[in-house]
Amino acid sequence: MDQIRNLIVIGASAGGIKAISKIINGLPETIDAAIMVVLHLSRKSNPENIVQIFQRNTSLKCLVAKDETEIEKGNIYIAPPEHHLMVNNQTINLNQGPEENRHRPSVDVLFRSAAVHFGHKAIGVIASGMLYDGTSGMQAIKSCGGLCIVQDPEQAEYADMPRSVLNKIRVDYMAELEEIPVIIQNILNKPLPPKIEIPHELKIEINITEKLMSDINQLKRIADHSDFSCPDCGGGLWKIKEDPTHRYRCHIGHVYSEKMLHELQDLKIEESIWVSIRMLEEKRNMLRLLSERRNRRDNEETLSSFAKRINDIDEHIKRLKSFVINISTNALSGD
Repeated sequence: MDQIRNLIVIGASAGGIKAISKIINGLPETIDAAIMVVLHLSRKSNPENIVQIFQRNTSLKCLVAKDETEIEKGNIYIAPPEHHLMVNNQTINLNQGPEENRHRPSVDVLFRSAAVHFGHKAIGVIASGMLYDGTSGMQAIKSCGGLCIVQDPEQAEYADMPRSVLNKIRVDYMAELEEIPVIIQNILNKPLPPKIEIPHELKIEINITEKLMSDINQLKRIADHSDFSCPDCGGGLWKIKEDPTHRYRCHIGHVYSEKMLHELQDLKIEESIWVSIRMLEEKRNMLRLLSERRNRRDNEETLSSFAKRINDIDEHIKRLKSFVINISTNALSGD
């Protein structure tokens, strides 16, 4: 199998199908590169439908990525739902490891894998999408000598992902969708960027992800222990060193950007408060039932005690509901 010259990795979420269709529509029929795509899809999504949409927009071969198959130039590989898409030299690697930023597949996982295994031959592209997946992976590509292209957020249907990258990283190109294929072709027609040494920390992290390891000693080499716990499994979180998104990784393998962790903490607090409200309402209703049954045979002091407890619980419920509404309002406003 011939070695491919470049690996182009594309990440997107909301609005991504339309954006990626425009990008691949402008790529030439003969291209000395393979293309890999991660889209955030529903777990029940049929990736073959995405393949058909893409195939209508390009003469390049579009297919769902399959584990342990050789990467071929001129192919566009789409990550299947619920699988991280990675590369190992010239081979596709799929696994169902822990989610990153609540995503599987994750753009960051693909981009870091491309960075480590292709180095200066990797080209990263971030298009329309919500939230922050892709920023850490794009930084990995830059740190390994690869090139970074970002859709102009002013043109993106959803600007979060492109804007997050631009806010954290000095990219090589920011362009409208129609310009990105031309940029890619110009890159492929030029000599490769200089080859540089792959950072050791990145090698460790991608090794952990590929092998689904839970090696605490490996984790200690790339991260510092934090005071926070994992929102998904409750384990201790470790802060990855020198990452633009200030990522946290737990011993099991869940990964969160600092911003995502902040939002998930709000969500967990909100969930806990609603559980407390439900329990208080059940207690209040039980007290009302007991009060009604004892109304005829108990003295006024006992009935007054029931009434006071019911009123106290009502007040607690009002305060908790007010608090949880404030949390939700602040989260929506970005505070």
